[in-house]
Amino acid sequence: MGDMQNTDDLGKLILRVVLGVLILLHGISKIIAGPAFIISATTSAGLPAAVAYLVYLGEVIAPILLIVGIWSRLAALIIAGNMVFAIALVHTKQLLTLSDTGGWALELQGMFLVAALALVLLGAGRFSVGGRGGKWN
Repeated sequence: MGDMQNTDDLGKLILRVVLGVLILLHGISKIIAGPAFIISATTSAGLPAAVAYLVYLGEVIAPILLIVGIWSRLAALIIAGNMVFAIALVHTKQLLTLSDTGGWALELQGMFLVAALALVLLGAGRFSVGGRGGKWN
């Protein structure tokens, strides 16, 4: 049974780190480019410009928490919410379309969203700073 737990924990580690790194790369890009595009998307949707800055929470802070394994469930929930906003604000026209290669046009965004939801349910696992314990890990 111990081996099975180790593979479960290893699977959670892989999922956490890969999702965290891939989302963090988007966050770093937004830090470099600045928030203009996101502000434009949020204000076009009738939301206050200040809401745009939440992208840094979802694409910088939450992924870092996920990578190290602190408050992992909460971090994954924030990433999932960030993906819902990204799909709603930027990708709605692609929601029911396929790419040129036949896959769903939003497969990357969909995979990020579902991986984050899986981590909300699974938690961080043993290979994390927060460990298996704790309500939010």
